[in-house]
Amino acid sequence: INQLNLLTGALPAQYGDRTAGIVDIHTKNGDQGNGGSIDVFGGSHQTIKTSADVFGSQGPFSYYFSGSLGENNLGIENPTSSASPIHDQTRQGDAFGLMSYIINPLTRVSLMFGTTSNQFEIPNTPGLPTAFTLNGDTAFDSSKLNETQSELNQFAVVALQGTNGGALDYQVALFTRYSRTQFNPDPVGDLLFNGVAASDFHSDSANGVQADTTYRLNNKHTLRAGISFQQEHAIFNNNLSVFPADADGNQLSDQPFNVPDSSSKTGYLYSAYIQDEWKLTDKLSINYGLRYDKMDEYVSASQLSPRVGLVYALTPSTTVHAGYSRYFTPPAFELVSGEDIARFVGTTAQTSSQNDPVQPERSHYFDLGITQRLSSTVTVGVDAYYKKSTNLLDEGQFGTALIFTPFNYKYGRVYGVEFTSNYKQDNVSAYMNVAFSRAQGKDIDSAQFNFDASELAYISNHWVYLDHDQRVTASFGGAYQLGKTTFTFDGIVGSGLRSGFANTDHLPFYCLLYTSPSPRDRQKS
Repeated sequence: INQLNLLTGALPAQYGDRTAGIVDIHTKNGDQGNGGSIDVFGGSHQTIKTSADVFGSQGPFSYYFSGSLGENNLGIENPTSSASPIHDQTRQGDAFGLMSYIINPLTRVSLMFGTTSNQFEIPNTPGLPTAFTLNGDTAFDSSKLNETQSELNQFAVVALQGTNGGALDYQVALFTRYSRTQFNPDPVGDLLFNGVAASDFHSDSANGVQADTTYRLNNKHTLRAGISFQQEHAIFNNNLSVFPADADGNQLSDQPFNVPDSSSKTGYLYSAYIQDEWKLTDKLSINYGLRYDKMDEYVSASQLSPRVGLVYALTPSTTVHAGYSRYFTPPAFELVSGEDIARFVGTTAQTSSQNDPVQPERSHYFDLGITQRLSSTVTVGVDAYYKKSTNLLDEGQFGTALIFTPFNYKYGRVYGVEFTSNYKQDNVSAYMNVAFSRAQGKDIDSAQFNFDASELAYISNHWVYLDHDQRVTASFGGAYQLGKTTFTFDGIVGSGLRSGFANTDHLPFYCLLYTSPSPRDRQKS
């Protein structure tokens, strides 16, 4: 990463699908000369990580490649209060590449690709009681469970960028993506503790094309338009070992048997947008547009979404922004499955609830804020937002595998206010942010089999907090540059996420602090 920006609020029409925020990453490239670096990093929990990069250019061709390989004994969050988790080793590797070729002064083609491969041990909690009997045995030390999970992600994008040398810019990109997750259960331990041992395999491949254009009509109007198409294919293989059970879920035999649970699905996403950035005056600009999205996956749905936002410079030091966006958010296709829960009737994996298909979320999003430059070194701001949703999307981990499952609340509301401040003078910079938020849903209307009947009944009549709701969140930090070395510190403070029955409880307050010196220039020829 060379530069990273986070875009939030009422997004313009060019952004769709995942609209909680846009992580805008500008990668490093080979236009800055020839060189490279090798780094070795070590720390607590037997952490060791080696990374390297190499970059350069020759004539119209430039390149940047990087990779890393590491391991530690704290791969997944520790479920106990001990400083040293049990059975939590991880090995992780990744690689990234960017190549660019200038065809002529007005046209460039680039190829970007990446891969990551991670292996995790699932950490254990000692002293847990078993709940089932296997071959006449009920004893098992929960600290000896041996569950593991592996993950593979790969992507590639080839893009043609160009301009007519005047008012028109364009980009056409072809992309492909593949992901795979494999959870390996402890066949004996999982049956004794959960009555189910599931070998979960999920894979997903996606291919598509996206085209975007920008046309500067005149000094006041900049038009943008684009289209995209994506085909996605998901495979699920979640074969289960279970015990026979009666209608109340009581175990009838200590001899397990297998229930096959495999499926696959192909889905399609279509999108198009058009928008106009209109500078009415030197102080006021409006960005308005329309976006159309259609999905044809486990359900078929579409929406035409208006977007409008304005920025007004009240004074040279005061800027006000406001916006409204209509959003259409499909569920993550690789996490949704058309699981037939009827096949689990008469087993310890049975459920009495229904399994309505997961729907796309439809929402109205409102945003209002102001930024004030108090001096040449200090800037502060405040922003308020409100989102009203139908079929609000949420995700939960309902099994032993670290794989999330999407579901919908029939009604949703998310609102809050954020305060920001920044300081910059010479070689010293600092920031502090504080956010107050509420995220609530009511009446689960899809994938209901993941919840107990009592919890479903309660949520159908009450607004409940989402599991990622946090009343107060704060972040702060600073940096001091001394020669070629930059000393930094950062902190995050939270009042605690939600937990318990229908998320009526919450986790404790927490504070995380980070500090490090880092060299400014690590290039080596």
